[in-house]
Amino acid sequence: MPATTRPTHCCLCEAHCGILVTVDEDQQVTRITGDPDDVLSKGYICPKATAMGGLHHDPDRLRTPMRRVGETFEPVGWDDAFDEIGRRLRAIRKEHGFRALAMYLGNPAAHNTSVAHGLTLRLALATPNFYTASSIDQYPHEFTAWRMFGSNALVPVVDIDHSDRLVIVGANPAVSNGSLSTMPGAPRRIKAIRDRGGKVVVIDPRRTETAKLADQHVAVEPGGDVYLLMGMLHVLFAENLCDDAFLARSARGLDALRDLVADATPAAMAPLAGIPAETIIELAREHAAARSAAIYCRIGICQQQTGTLVTWLISAINIVTGNLDRPGGMMFPTPPVDVPRLARFIPVAYGRWTDRSGRYPAFRSELPIAALTDELTTPGRGRIRAMVTYAGNPVSSVPNRGRMDAALADLDLMVSVDIYLTETTRHADFVLPPISHLERGGFNLLVSAFSVRNNARYTHQILDKPADGFDDWQILNRLILEVLPIPARRLVGRPLRRLTDVLTPERMLALPIALGPYGVLRRGRRGLTLKRMRESVGGIDLGALRPRLREVIATRGRRIELAPESFLEEARRILPDALAGRSHTAASDGYDLKLIGRRRQRSNNSWLHNVPTMVTGSNRCTVLMHPADAERLGIAAEQDVTVASTTGSIDVALEVSDEIRQGTVAIPHGWGHGGTGWRVADELAGQNVNLLHDPARVDRLSGNSAVNDTWVRVTPVGAAAVRSAPAAESRTATRA
Repeated sequence: MPATTRPTHCCLCEAHCGILVTVDEDQQVTRITGDPDDVLSKGYICPKATAMGGLHHDPDRLRTPMRRVGETFEPVGWDDAFDEIGRRLRAIRKEHGFRALAMYLGNPAAHNTSVAHGLTLRLALATPNFYTASSIDQYPHEFTAWRMFGSNALVPVVDIDHSDRLVIVGANPAVSNGSLSTMPGAPRRIKAIRDRGGKVVVIDPRRTETAKLADQHVAVEPGGDVYLLMGMLHVLFAENLCDDAFLARSARGLDALRDLVADATPAAMAPLAGIPAETIIELAREHAAARSAAIYCRIGICQQQTGTLVTWLISAINIVTGNLDRPGGMMFPTPPVDVPRLARFIPVAYGRWTDRSGRYPAFRSELPIAALTDELTTPGRGRIRAMVTYAGNPVSSVPNRGRMDAALADLDLMVSVDIYLTETTRHADFVLPPISHLERGGFNLLVSAFSVRNNARYTHQILDKPADGFDDWQILNRLILEVLPIPARRLVGRPLRRLTDVLTPERMLALPIALGPYGVLRRGRRGLTLKRMRESVGGIDLGALRPRLREVIATRGRRIELAPESFLEEARRILPDALAGRSHTAASDGYDLKLIGRRRQRSNNSWLHNVPTMVTGSNRCTVLMHPADAERLGIAAEQDVTVASTTGSIDVALEVSDEIRQGTVAIPHGWGHGGTGWRVADELAGQNVNLLHDPARVDRLSGNSAVNDTWVRVTPVGAAAVRSAPAAESRTATRA
């Protein structure tokens, strides 16, 4: 059989860039290139896409279920694994109650078609202890959307292809290709703004890859965004630069917002924002004067203690200047399954329960990840005793002072749906590996709901699925059946399994697509169907984003809540210190540098670190520092240094560059794979930056973990005694 080339998508991040995959007669991936026919990515790919073959062929990738035996794992059959998992889960629930169960859902769950099955498993577990990666990277967006627009799903995306002015805050789309604003080929789209006479501004403590493409880089102080934005709002109100007509028909709360920032002059805000007052004034005036403009923010602002305030203030600036629901501004997509419109009918619960300490309220039926370690370790009724993780690595990705590693080892039962033995899944009693990305296909519901252009794209299966392989949704369906309280389980179990086997993601999505805004049941014979999507070349272009605020807004009275009271209260809490020139996160005890995150294009969290082509070359886990800071501290580039906080310390190599703001350092997260057994990743330099972050530092409004602007100090390795992070306890006994 000769080599064949077929189209599909890279599923390693939200962008889902179209790719062409060449496979030889032995089912070996020999080449991956960009698909020029893809209606959204148009041939663009980043280096990660080329690693899809390496990921599939990686000898360390698990291909059969594994069961723990002492300190090692052995293969086990699927039926035996599910039977034992179900029996033990049900026994733990019977003895200790529903609260003794927990589930963690990682980012990759949203990158395939099985996310609905993961959420259904969460319902079947019926536990309040449900956690996802959302509360480490996007809660402020959802929380703000809920308070302002009535639903957490109404996160507006940037209409980048029609904007005359784009301001990017705490995001690096040249590397990420957009997040919650899916924009494959972001560098090309940014260049197009400038080519048509527009302007691009990046506000970030680091001169990122995106900032290097922009007209202007504003090196804000880490944590200073909230002050910069209040200063901008002050200018907009003081100089009457608001879109009064849009505000009159669409929003309420304008007077309360105006009163809030009445004293937040650029001169007062500038010292804590770390930029000149003149720059704040210029940013406000230019945003108001542009024919179309958008401020787009992402993970860098989410991971601050003021993350929700910053997200709110950015939305407020877009709104008061009339740049919400306007071409070239921030808009709501119209995807094949109309998630924005359907969201009006899905209630968003807040505070119906909390963690056992009472500190963390649940938001949209989920507890913030900051609560998880204590729920695992604090004795008493309700302590988590059994846990299911799906496509997540919380030991590496969550601030926990090193305690989670030991806590997972003490569980009565842990089940992980994952393709690798990671820092997290090495503690599991069962690891259930789904088939690889290239062995499955389907339509991704969430990617289309956040795209910068309306589209319908189908991801095609490239390689034959193994006869004994399970897709994610099949694994999740079996787990759902095992935890449900089904009478006469031995008699009805097999028929129920056959029934759930036909509940594929495609069958579940067929009717919503047919009923959707482009569906065959709405538009007749030429309407959209899954079959038409599968048969399309490069997907189906459904047109530019269009105004639809009145269709989707879910607030009472169907008006934007411009000044939610809880947001005002939190802003009033920090304003007195700001007006007095005091920071609410002052340095102390010799910790004189602020630590921020950093994203690498060849990495996606801890993914791909076991694929040689993605990690060859220079060390990618370094601490980036300004030359003036390095000179002041007497340290040199490539020298090994200790980065310490009040929480812990790590040793990494130093990288010196003037692209980082003085007084700030940056370290990427997702590194430190020692002890995992990955043949490549286990040997890589780097450590887990989350050992430096205090798990108690969260965004006060949403509960999102705050891992930006952590105070640290940097010294040569061995030069000074620093507090070490607690070492993870090793497993000392086989669990029952």
